[in-house]
Amino acid sequence: MKQQVLIAGRYRLNTTIGRGAMGEVWQAYDEMGGRPVAVKLLHSQNSEPTATARFRLEAQTAGLLSHPHVVGVLDFGEQEGRLYLVMELVEGDSLSHVLAQAGSLPAEHVAHIAAQSAAGLSAAHDQGIVHRDIKPGNLLLGSDGSVKIADFGIAHFMNDPSGALTATGQIVGTSLYIAPERALGQSAGPPSDVYSLGCVLYQLLTGQPPFRAGSAIAVLHHHLDTPPVPPRELGVGLPPAFENYLLGLLAKRPEDRPTARQVAEWFASGAWRGRPEPLPAAAPRPEPKPNVTAWDAPAKPRPNAALSPASSSGPGSVTTYAFPTGAGGSTAPAHRTRRRQRTGGRGVAVRRSKTVGTVAAVLVFLGALLIGLAWFSPDHSSADTSPTDPPSNTSPATP
Repeated sequence: MKQQVLIAGRYRLNTTIGRGAMGEVWQAYDEMGGRPVAVKLLHSQNSEPTATARFRLEAQTAGLLSHPHVVGVLDFGEQEGRLYLVMELVEGDSLSHVLAQAGSLPAEHVAHIAAQSAAGLSAAHDQGIVHRDIKPGNLLLGSDGSVKIADFGIAHFMNDPSGALTATGQIVGTSLYIAPERALGQSAGPPSDVYSLGCVLYQLLTGQPPFRAGSAIAVLHHHLDTPPVPPRELGVGLPPAFENYLLGLLAKRPEDRPTARQVAEWFASGAWRGRPEPLPAAAPRPEPKPNVTAWDAPAKPRPNAALSPASSSGPGSVTTYAFPTGAGGSTAPAHRTRRRQRTGGRGVAVRRSKTVGTVAAVLVFLGALLIGLAWFSPDHSSADTSPTDPPSNTSPATP
């Protein structure tokens, strides 16, 4: 097709900006709308028998999306037997061109790309649409730094959307970014897009995809069985949180990967930096109350303790009485102290009081018994025996 050709009477084709096995993309100008656009044309003579039906279906599906990080579809139609798709034109380069120039990107830039790409995928997944061909060439980096996902469905059907393998067992898609379930011939789902995005992020950080081999089949075996090498082992300066999350995107089982929405929120929040979460303020710890029983409590100072009882401050306090010494050289002890225990219903003090009382009663009983025996003894004499003197032994008088 020559340049300066009008499509649908309004889209003037200028230069070719991309070409694939089943179609080509042109930079064009919408003369009716007065703006630059991109026009994708299906080849007029295509060997794929279902190409026309699939192009039409995928173009209609892509038209359902309207999101800042998805290339918008503006028009769709047919002219002279050729289907065309009109999309917004992104002024910038694809990530494949960025990689070719820079080799790799710093973590800050990759996190920005991850957040916006995942947000676009999440919008598609919410509409029941799976991209199935996420790769650096389909992620466009605009002049303002924003990321837009291109070729929803179009690139997919151009790379054999019926499965990862053709009937002859050959890979026709981009095997470097195919999820393990697709390598097994299973249909693609949202987790497949997440895995492919993980492969792209890995390449943006390290300068190479996670798996490379001499053939597409060998690459598929790596996707199925080989764990990816952590980027830091390749000399990439990366926060551990970023690396761990990236390896989670590359999980072999689809159910072990986060959703696109979770990926977008995680990177947008800055969690990839591994900043610690602020800890809540510690609650003040109450001072421990000593478990002191009444008989262990220190005695309070009491004035004239020998003359008056100490004041009681409440239940469980101890009142002590002191008695003066007896007059006339009494044999009573100089001080006899009696302690009253006011327990106020406390079981430990009551049990101690009962024990002391029992022992005292036994001692009184034994003392009374000994006195009785001594009193009623035949050898006892009140005239020559003092209560305080020990009894003396008498011996018979000698003749």
